Amino acid sequence: MQRFAGKTVVVKYGGAAMKDPTLKAGVITDLVLLWTVGIRPVLVHGGGPEINSWLGKLGIQPEFKGGLRVTDGDTMEVVEMVLGGRVNKSLVSLIQQSGGKAVGLSGKDGDLLRARQMVEKDIGYVGEVTRVDATLLRSLVNSGYIPVVATVAADEHGQALNVNADTAAGEIAAALQAEKLILMTDVPGVLKDKDDVATKYAALNIRECRQLTDEGIIAGGMIPKVQCCIRCLSQGVTAAHIIDGRSRHSVLMELLTDEGVGTMITG
Repeated sequence: MQRFAGKTVVVKYGGAAMKDPTLKAGVITDLVLLWTVGIRPVLVHGGGPEINSWLGKLGIQPEFKGGLRVTDGDTMEVVEMVLGGRVNKSLVSLIQQSGGKAVGLSGKDGDLLRARQMVEKDIGYVGEVTRVDATLLRSLVNSGYIPVVATVAADEHGQALNVNADTAAGEIAAALQAEKLILMTDVPGVLKDKDDVATKYAALNIRECRQLTDEGIIAGGMIPKVQCCIRCLSQGVTAAHIIDGRSRHSVLMELLTDEGVGTMITG
C-alpha cells in the first residue's frame, strides 16, 4: 500500500455497488482507508437508478437510445438535481461518517468539466467532455480532501449537459496525471467468454485490447469502457482497471493484491 502513498487514484463509482447498501458501505470504507494511508482518492459518480426513481416520481418516462439516456430539458433538470444534490451529498456524508473529509462538486464547479452537446446522436442534453480544468480538484486533494464529482458538465453557453461517468472519470484521471483509474462495473472484467468468469483477463496492454476488439471478444458495453481506459493511458495515466463492484472490497483487492480481482490495462 505504501508504494501508492501520495499518488492519485480516480475511482468511477456506479452500478450495483451504488444500489446495495452493504456494497456501498464497503466502497466508502475502502476509499477512506486509502485516504488514511496517504493515497489521494477522487470519486467520480453517476446515479442512473436514482435518476430513474425521481423521474418516475415526477411522472417523466425514462427513454434510452443506443444505451444512452435521452435527456430533454425536464430530464436534465432532474439529472442535475439528483446527481449534484441527493446522490453527491449522500456520498460526501457517508465518507465523513467513516472518518474521511470530502467535498462534493459537479463538473460545473471551478469549470471542471466543459462539454459539447452530442447533437449528432439526437439524445438531447447529453455531452462529451471537451476540456478539463483540474485546478480546483488539485487544490482539494492537496488540502487533504476527497473530492466527490457528479458528472454534470456545462457547454460554452452555460447549458448543463449530462456526461458519461466512465468518460468523465477517464478525462479527470488524465488531467490529474493519476497513478490509476478504476472503473467499477457490474462485470468481473474483460472476459474471453462473456459467460465464463474463469476466462477473465487479469492484465492486458493497449495492443492486446485493440486486437480483442477486432476479434469481437471485447464487445457491446465493454467497448466504450476499454476505449476510455486506452484514452487515459495514452495521456499519461499509469494503469487503468475494470473491476466488479459487486464484489466486496474490490477496490482494495485490485490495488493491494498481486492477482487483483478485475482486468488491469497498461500501455
